[in-house]
Amino acid sequence: MSTVNKTDVEHLLKTFIDPHTETDLISAKAVNYIDINGKDINIKLVLGYPAKSYIEELKVSLKEHLRGLTNVGTITIDVEIKIVAHSVQQALKPIKAIKNIIAVASGKGGVGKSTTTVNLALALAAEGAKVGILDADIYGPSIPMMLGLSGHPASEDGKTMLPKIGYGIQTNSIGYLIDQDQPMIWRGPMVTNALQQLLNETKWVDIDYLIIDLPPGTGDIQLTLSQQIPVSGAVIVTTPQDIALIDAQRGLGMFEKVNVPVLGIIENMSLHVCNNCGHEEAIFGEGGGLMMAKKNNTEFLGSLPLDINIRKFADSGRPTVVSDPEGRATQIYQQIARKMTAKLALKAKDFRGKFPNIVVENS
Repeated sequence: MSTVNKTDVEHLLKTFIDPHTETDLISAKAVNYIDINGKDINIKLVLGYPAKSYIEELKVSLKEHLRGLTNVGTITIDVEIKIVAHSVQQALKPIKAIKNIIAVASGKGGVGKSTTTVNLALALAAEGAKVGILDADIYGPSIPMMLGLSGHPASEDGKTMLPKIGYGIQTNSIGYLIDQDQPMIWRGPMVTNALQQLLNETKWVDIDYLIIDLPPGTGDIQLTLSQQIPVSGAVIVTTPQDIALIDAQRGLGMFEKVNVPVLGIIENMSLHVCNNCGHEEAIFGEGGGLMMAKKNNTEFLGSLPLDINIRKFADSGRPTVVSDPEGRATQIYQQIARKMTAKLALKAKDFRGKFPNIVVENS
């Protein structure tokens, strides 16, 4: 009885491209083991990013790919998700309860960055990750409203805050600590101190990804983030409009200067579809985000439509991913979330939490 050759299996795995990492399974180190018993093949894959909704599609596609082998019998594929901590900038120490921090930034306001942040966080949770959101927009916090949350965070010890939970997402925001109409008339040092307190004095619990919603621009908060907060990667949100792209370019340049890897660019409000007639119109221009990604040799993570329902859902405290879980916009958010974290999974890992501290004592 002829058997399947392991080398042939490995060769085929090298030609199977994961659409999220955009690399083959061998190069991505996603193959845990290959076991061959005569004509039967058993493969264990370990993905480094949350992909709950993609696993079955992956199994079907990979089985079909392996049918190219001669005399192949039963093919069994097991897929495990394993999210680990990744290296951060300037040798900063990762925060104990948080594996990865991803900053969502835009150089310009009004591009839908906070809405994108919330829906990406919810998409990651739907894909199986443990997620938190830190609202770093001290002057204009919007995360509480978008998640339908209010009231002061609870405290067990009078020193630290418990995160407020919305749809399974751990969150904290200055918006929980002040009245909704209270203006924040603070100078830079007070703002950056508030950001540090919100991050470090919150009792985050076992988070795979903490998504930080940054304010527009490249000011004090962005500088504090880049110099003092351990960030694994950043994402830039823009619209196709030229003036938005100019400011987004500045934001991208800031992260590059401080050695925070830019995981990719998201183009928001890329296309408007008329609810009445179905006419499609690129109100803010076309292809700007893709062009910017190519110019900077970074990933174009995806584009989102200018959809009135995305705005309505966010304003009502029930964002798109939870209000319309089967909708097209939700599918796009999930695709972007998977690709964003898949790109992070290819980056260098941080193993400092794996090893115990070694203490040398004189006896």
